[in-house]
Amino acid sequence: MAAFAAAGCSSAGSAHDDGGVTVVATTDVWGSVAESVAGEHATVKSIASGASADPHSFEASPADVAAISDASLLVYNGGGYDHWVDDVLAEHPDIDAVDAYSLHGTDQKANEHVFYDVTVAKAVAEEIAKRLAALDSAHADEYHANATDFGKQADEIAASQRAIGEAHPGGAVVATEPVAYYLLRNAGLTDRTPPGFASAVEEGDDPAPADVAAMLDLIDNHQVSVLLFNSQTETAVTDQIREAAQRASLPVVTVTETLPQGVDYLTWQRNTTDELAAQFDKAPQSNR
Repeated sequence: MAAFAAAGCSSAGSAHDDGGVTVVATTDVWGSVAESVAGEHATVKSIASGASADPHSFEASPADVAAISDASLLVYNGGGYDHWVDDVLAEHPDIDAVDAYSLHGTDQKANEHVFYDVTVAKAVAEEIAKRLAALDSAHADEYHANATDFGKQADEIAASQRAIGEAHPGGAVVATEPVAYYLLRNAGLTDRTPPGFASAVEEGDDPAPADVAAMLDLIDNHQVSVLLFNSQTETAVTDQIREAAQRASLPVVTVTETLPQGVDYLTWQRNTTDELAAQFDKAPQSNR
């Protein structure tokens, strides 16, 4: 990959020769945030995209690497999530890049899926606006206005998330993978997934039988209200957990790591939040 990165032929951090500003995002999640800020004044390319993509196992092509090294601005998740971009950044230390993970603050080591924290997305939008304004001062006011509008909508979603916990104090869930960690934290909900189960799935391993049994006990004994199911890391074990939830009449909320087709970032997070709220409302009283 380093060799491919070396093939990049234009200096990062500046507009192309034709004066256009280009933004490359490692996933369509961050690409959507960038598009919300850029409007019609910059071109945005997302590398890993589509609900069937798994960013954990993604491998960049030479064309992807060239697009990153040629871009005016790179937006990436960081925290080891899109680890494949690290080689490109090491080869091209002058790339102007926004690292979402680094904007998360003191709790940033807890979970790499910072795109489920709308407050982080708001901070990323503000940082993108600042970088684009420096690259394209003629449209600086529009970039900042777009970021402000994005932030207001993100704040509204965050308020809806908090309302779930307020309506269901002590609410608890289990998850096949801790993708929506920050959504649950913002909502004040407890994730009771056995730590061994969560870490094994994160590493691409099968959870230990004891952890699977503990997960099933939580579901069968109605000790949680909702199962969060990551459809992009589906395995025989996670299917077993989902089937157990269905037998127990436990509501299931599907979460993804990239955008559903035709949906932007804010709509995606709003829809997920609304679905979680609706399923908590439907959960049997014994689960609450």
